[in-house]
Amino acid sequence: MSEGINLQLSEREQEFKEMAHEFAAEVIRPAAPHHDSTGEYAWDVLTQAWETGLMNVHIPEKFGGLEASHVEGILIAEELAWGCSGIGTAMEANGLAQAPVLVSGDEFLIGKYLAPQVAELKNGRPIMAAYAVTEPGAGSDVSSLQTIAVRDGDNWILNGNKMWITNAGVADWYFVVAYTDKAAGYKGMTAFIVERDWAGVSVGGKEHNMGQRASDTRSVTFENVVVPHENVVGEVGMGWMLAMNAFDHTRPAVSSAAVGVARAAFEYAKEYSTQRRTFGVPIAKHQAIQFKLAEMAMNIEAGRLLCWQAAAKKDAGLQNTMYASMAKAFCADMAMQITTDAVQIYGGYGYSQEYPVEKLMRDAKIFQIYEGTSQIQRMIIARELFKQR
Repeated sequence: MSEGINLQLSEREQEFKEMAHEFAAEVIRPAAPHHDSTGEYAWDVLTQAWETGLMNVHIPEKFGGLEASHVEGILIAEELAWGCSGIGTAMEANGLAQAPVLVSGDEFLIGKYLAPQVAELKNGRPIMAAYAVTEPGAGSDVSSLQTIAVRDGDNWILNGNKMWITNAGVADWYFVVAYTDKAAGYKGMTAFIVERDWAGVSVGGKEHNMGQRASDTRSVTFENVVVPHENVVGEVGMGWMLAMNAFDHTRPAVSSAAVGVARAAFEYAKEYSTQRRTFGVPIAKHQAIQFKLAEMAMNIEAGRLLCWQAAAKKDAGLQNTMYASMAKAFCADMAMQITTDAVQIYGGYGYSQEYPVEKLMRDAKIFQIYEGTSQIQRMIIARELFKQR
């Protein structure tokens, strides 16, 4: 007889969740309005997060890390985004750059670049990384990459331009994918780790985005950058595979961050509905508002369970591609709808920057775009469904 499905958190998982929530409540939320209005990078918050142990959590114990599970990672991601998804994205961007390196199992590069991220600060702040794959003409269509790397003895000469790279302006190193054999298609893509201070690496100005303004988004240009062969991630020709497989690891966390934003909007809207009065009663007494709040609550719970399923499958060593895309598509769309409804519940006040929900609505939109648009997620889901025939 089946013992049933256990959705109770372990003691360690609960500790991670509580630690992240406390940090989000006491450190992130008080700092969030300033960084949203100024776009200033939240170095002080990130340094405190590093000291608390909330950054770089998936690096293996062998290299000095916590080796957190995927379930533990999504618990942290939800709470950080509940505090501020812009600051949460700045923190979590390291994980996206690290994921393909970890997938490759390249112990030399893990030891050289990832291990120091948990062991030390650089000039008093965390060592940061960025996932540099997207280009002006190659977002969802990775095969349209124009960045190329040509072998030159023991080195590669890298040329190209990356766009909308999270943490580009603060990163110490980049995970970069380039064509090394265009005729081979996606099998001709190779991944590299490229250091920020190498000759030929230049970073553009900060993008002024609609939401998640505490995150740093910029272009990165590579002009005749000399990359040693030892900095090839995995093997030559594995770049596309590593870049795409990384999403099975990171999409559950991004989806969980969307749940955190939606949860924050729901909590604000629910509280406001008990305070705002119309026609002599709190608006929470009106069925129209009750139904909105009920829909919010249902969809948050459904989204969280999709995240848990996607993360638990990866922890169990099972294929989670379809479930990661289901979580990403559902939670991104759900967060956008819930934050929009929260603004509606606030009415005119919701449209004002003096109240918290307009920021959440702005922050939510990017979840439908980065790490694969909501449309791309549906394509992946359909592809995986037909594989099962």
